[in-house]
Amino acid sequence: MSITPEKLRYLNSHEWAFVADDSSGIATIGISAFAVEELTDLVFMALPKVGQTLTAGSEFGEVESVKAVSPMYSPVSGTVVEIHSALVDKLESLSVDPYNEGWIIKVKMSDPSELSGLLDWESYQKQCSH
Repeated sequence: MSITPEKLRYLNSHEWAFVADDSSGIATIGISAFAVEELTDLVFMALPKVGQTLTAGSEFGEVESVKAVSPMYSPVSGTVVEIHSALVDKLESLSVDPYNEGWIIKVKMSDPSELSGLLDWESYQKQCSH
């Protein structure tokens, strides 16, 4: 599976969600290349636990750079089914490929219709240029 930024849906806060066309209802979630560039040198990431229930727009973890600590927000509601635990020891993966190597969590969505309320690529690009 190859995730490209144009296929994703975004929150204003730079998190993205990708849902494969496999009817699993699983959303892969990460942070955008724009966010990684803005944060610069990443030093720490706090992740949720498998089984944790998330609400769309709620904080699920944080990413820390030498500049700041930034909360990460879930684009969708549901239950965390997988975390990318190896990522916390390889945060440089986010700089190299924030969409494939740098995914953060996978969530079994409780309401897939929430995706329609997220920004598409074009809208997200406009927001980042302000």
